[in-house]
Order: sequence, then C-alpha cells, then structure tokens
Amino acid sequence: MRTHRSPLAVVRNLGILAHVDAGKTTVTERILFATGTTHKRGEVHDGTTVTDFDPQERDRGITIFSAAVSCSWDGHRINLIDTPGHVDFADEVERALRVLDGAVAVFDAVAGVEPQSESVWRQADRHGVPRIAFVNKMDRAGADLDAAVASIRERLHPAPLVVQLPVGAEDAFTGVVDLVRMRALLWPGGDALEDAPVPDGLRNEARTRRRALEEAVAELHPGALEEFCDTGTLGERTLASALRDLTRSGDGVVVLCGSAYRNRGVEPLLDAVVAYLPSPLDVPPVRGTHRGEEQYRPADPDAPPAALAFKVHATATGRLTYLRIYSGTIEKGDTLWDASAGRTERIGRILRVQADRHAPLDRAVAGDIVAVVGLKSARAGSTLCAPDAPLVLEPPGVPEPVVSVAVESRGAGDTDRLASGLARLTEEDPSLVVRTDPETGQTLLSGMGELHLEVAVEKLRRDLGLEVNVGRPRVSYRETVGRGVSGLVFRHVKQDGGAGQFAHVVLDVEPYEEGGFDFRSAVVGGRVPQEYVRAVEAGCRDALAEGPLGGHPVTGLRVTLTDGATHVKDSSDTAFRTAGRLGLREALRACAMVLLEPVAEVTVTVPEDAVGGVLGDLAARRGRVTGSATRAGAAVVTATVPLAELFGYATRLRSRTQGRGTFTSRPTGYAPAPAVATPVR
Repeated sequence: MRTHRSPLAVVRNLGILAHVDAGKTTVTERILFATGTTHKRGEVHDGTTVTDFDPQERDRGITIFSAAVSCSWDGHRINLIDTPGHVDFADEVERALRVLDGAVAVFDAVAGVEPQSESVWRQADRHGVPRIAFVNKMDRAGADLDAAVASIRERLHPAPLVVQLPVGAEDAFTGVVDLVRMRALLWPGGDALEDAPVPDGLRNEARTRRRALEEAVAELHPGALEEFCDTGTLGERTLASALRDLTRSGDGVVVLCGSAYRNRGVEPLLDAVVAYLPSPLDVPPVRGTHRGEEQYRPADPDAPPAALAFKVHATATGRLTYLRIYSGTIEKGDTLWDASAGRTERIGRILRVQADRHAPLDRAVAGDIVAVVGLKSARAGSTLCAPDAPLVLEPPGVPEPVVSVAVESRGAGDTDRLASGLARLTEEDPSLVVRTDPETGQTLLSGMGELHLEVAVEKLRRDLGLEVNVGRPRVSYRETVGRGVSGLVFRHVKQDGGAGQFAHVVLDVEPYEEGGFDFRSAVVGGRVPQEYVRAVEAGCRDALAEGPLGGHPVTGLRVTLTDGATHVKDSSDTAFRTAGRLGLREALRACAMVLLEPVAEVTVTVPEDAVGGVLGDLAARRGRVTGSATRAGAAVVTATVPLAELFGYATRLRSRTQGRGTFTSRPTGYAPAPAVATPVR
C-alpha cells in the first residue's frame, strides 16, 4: 500500500483572482516572500516577479498565463495559482478555477469591484469555489474599506464579513485590528509584524465593528445564533468556526485588507487562508462518468488514480502537463489511461512547480497540483486515470472566440513551420481556434480579443523565430432565427448500386430565447426510432456550423422533429444524420435570419473635464451608455459597445484625454447587427 507524504488536511489549493492592476501578482509575490519561498520581493514594475516570468508578461506588466507555485505556512502546504486579470485571458482563469478548492479575490481599495472582478467572481460562483476577499492598496489616496465592501455587497451579492479594521489611512496606513482576536497587527516600519493591543483611539470603533460582525455571523450560522441568543455575544472560537463554515458553504465571504506593495496585511491573509478555506478533504468527492453512469472518487491517496489536466506548456526541455490529482497516487514511470483520447500515457517525471522552476518528485497524491513530463496526447481537459478504473472528469468549458485575424508566413518555405506553431498555440491555449476561410483560403487565428491575438502572434515570433504577416482584426459574427418555419419536409434518398440511404424528416424551427441550440422530438407511434432521432439531432448540430446569411455559426434556435418515415432496408444512422443536416440547412434558408455581432461592456475612466468628448466618441461607435459615476475625482462611464467598434479605441481614448484616460472591456454576448454592419464575404 502506498503512503502519502503529508495529510490532506494541511493542503490548500488556492487561486488569486482579480481585475487587471488590482495587485494580485504583487499579493502572490508577497506571499512567496512571507513564506520564505523567495528571499527578495519581486516587483511587477521591475520585471522581477516569480510568477510573471514570461518575457511578454514582463514587457507588458500584466499576467497573461496562469502560473503555479507551492509554499508553506504554519505547517500547511499551499499550492497557489496566480491567474490573469485581463478579460482576454479569462479562459486561463476558467481552467484554473476548475481545479482549485478556494480562492482569494483581490480588490482595489479605491476602485472597489471592477468589471473583470465581477467576471471572475461569477466564474468562481459557477465552479462553487469558496473565497475570501482581500481589499488591497489601502495606502492609496482615496482608499476606503467601507466603500469597497459596499461595492462587493451591491455588485457581487455575497454577505461580506469584515474581520479587520484599518489602522491609519492612505499614506498613514500602518496595520489592522483583528476583530476576531481583538488584537492589533502593526507594521510600523519595514517587514516586521508586531502583535499589539488595540490602540486607544480605535477601541470603541473596534468594539462596534466586532459587534456588527457577531450579529452578521449569527444571522447566517445556526450554531452561532444559538450561542448569541444564550450569551448575547460570540466567543473567539465560535466566531472563527462559524466564519470557516460560512466561507466553505459560500454563505459568507470573509473580508480582509492591506497593502501588498508595502507588505502590510499579508501574514493575516495567509492565516485566513489556512483557517477558513477548505482542504481537499473538505470539498465533495470529484464526480465523473463511465459508460454514461456517474461515479465519485474521494480525495484518498489509496483510491484508484484520477487526475485532470488543466494546462499544457511547451518548454525548451519538454512538454509540461499540469495536473490536479483528485484521488489516488501517481509515481514516476506509472502508466495511466487518457480517458479523453482513449490511449495509455506513461509518466516520465513528476515536478513540483515553482513558476518557471521545478523540483522533481517521486510521487504525487490526491490533492496535489503538479506538472508531469512524458505525456504525448493529453490536452487541457483530459482525464488521466487507472487503466482498470476508467473515469472521465468534466473538462473546463472553452469560450467561443470573438475576434479573428488572418495570418501567413512571410517566407515561402515557412508554411509548415507556421502550421506547426499554430498547432502548438492551440494545444497550450484551447480558447485559440485556427481554421481556413473556405472562400479566401486564408488561415484565420481566432481568440478572445485583440490583446489575446497579439500575444499569440508574438509567441510565434519569439518562440519559433517566424516572420508573420497579420491581417486586420475582425469580429466573429453569429446568425440566429428571427422568424421560424413549421412542417418543413425533407427526404434523403440515395441509391447508387450499393446499400441505399433513406430518411424522411419533418422539422419545426423557431427562435430560442435562452440562446444556444435546443432539440426536441415530438414523433409519436415510433415512426422514427429513438436511435435515428439521436442521429437527426447530430445532423442538425452539424448544420449549425454555417448559416445562410454569411456562413457564420448559427445559435439561438429550437428544432423539433415532428414526424418522419423509415425504410425497412435503407434507413440508417448515417441516412438520418444526413437528413438532419441537409433538412435544417433548407429550413434555415426558409427562415427569417438575423445577423448577430459581439458586444462588450466598456468601463471608461477619464478626468471629469473629458467626459463630453468620451460620450460623443462612444455614441459614434454605436455605444449605449448604461451608467456613470464619480470615483476618486475621476468620471467612470459604463457603456455597451459593439466589439467591432472597439478596434483602436485605446489609442483614440489616449489622444482625447492627453493620455489620462483608461478603459476596460468584457464581452457580454451578442446583439442584432444593423444592416450597414453586415460583413461582406
């Protein structure tokens, strides 16, 4: 029997989530420094960070690729993933959240909840990842913990449980009062932490806030409510236990504050990670399927191995596949079954990851996040399991790309190298899609935004030394049904000497307001057997790839199979799949179709004297203003703008505001495109 190296109860698999520039990489660097993993504080502006190790990340000063590191604190091992904050790299966040047990959401003490903060919070909601909140940059002018907490409550709708009170404000911020222990934690100068009594001038406010915290916890936690009703207060142990329960259930969010840049508040944050966020033992057993049946695997090192690959990274020394091990133990040299690809894989080496540095391991156990070398077919989303205990885990969702560019190699002999480079890009980043335009023959690279594609093309140039020509960005349109058709009859009959094909289907097509594709069967009397119904659905899905308006993917429709007929000899799955595909294509040509274009929510922050020009520019870009506010002396305008109108907007905004304006955007879906915006193919 294999034994594991450390109890699962002292493992924390943790992600750092935030809007771009909220300070999550700085938080990560200070965690590494506080835990003794590094001996010098890395700085984003100096390009000396551990987790932002890619040259593009250091050049641009932003996180682009999620990076995993491990550290120890108070006898606990923390596997930490620093995630990107820019919306173009949301898929990196999605894949990280799929394998994490908890997260720290970092907020700017001045800006509060920003657009991408909201997006990553919703992503964590979908994955059921417990979170604690860290309000960063308390040393900035205009920092306001209460305002930041109010924005968390209003925009994210959790129950914020504030467990700290700032000591000092802005430049004078020197520490916090721990409202659970009722002690002051001070950093009067440098990195040394002092545990001291609550300052006299803050005692009354600390008591008031402790009382408010107790009341908020008692409202949410039955055990705490019972003690509160009996004694009129909550003891430190009861309060801490209730905060842990509420965090892990998602009924409350513990809120801390600090200044990562000045290294103030990091140690209490680590204490909160250990105290409140779950270990692999505290989360439900992972759920998978085998032959259509649900199966569950506990976080047990002695159970059959089951791991999910969530990231692939090609390096100069080999191909790294990042795994979250949910159950069992894997050792160097083991043979595992890639349930997604249907083939065996051999584990060459196992590595504990420290961003771009690695430490070899002999084995990894349930609860670990490691990288392995030697896997040939595994992709992000692949399940690796014991050959005699197969299981398929749900892979992370992959978003549909919204922007495309045409790419071609400048050198006539580099075509094959370009194809190989693009294949490597899509292997590492599933949200990138490569396809060939059927009309122009151009190779199109599609992604989540201009920056996403810029980074991908730059990787081709830097990593492979390719000279690449890149076309102008263009958005990815969709088509939908504006008015449907009923009773469309399609007969597929083919007789060419061999076995014949016969399928008869009758389809109703109508708009589907929930988006996507919905298929139903209303056939009665067994006129179309169930196996052929599934084939018709598969054929209809095939037809969604190209719509009648311009060959764009089709979405937002419901198809109902109302009737049909079979032939005793010539009907087959293939015949009915073909009938579904060709029948739906004919039905779509008979429908009133609507072209959809991607739209984005844009948040523009500018000096108040520049608001008029910005509003006029947004209107010229077909933008619809949805809100405005004043924050820290600047105007913040929120608008919904077609994505096609945002190309080049950053340059335009800087010129209109003398470089003082900034904006962020996040795709929010699709909207009908006006006739003048219809793309010409």
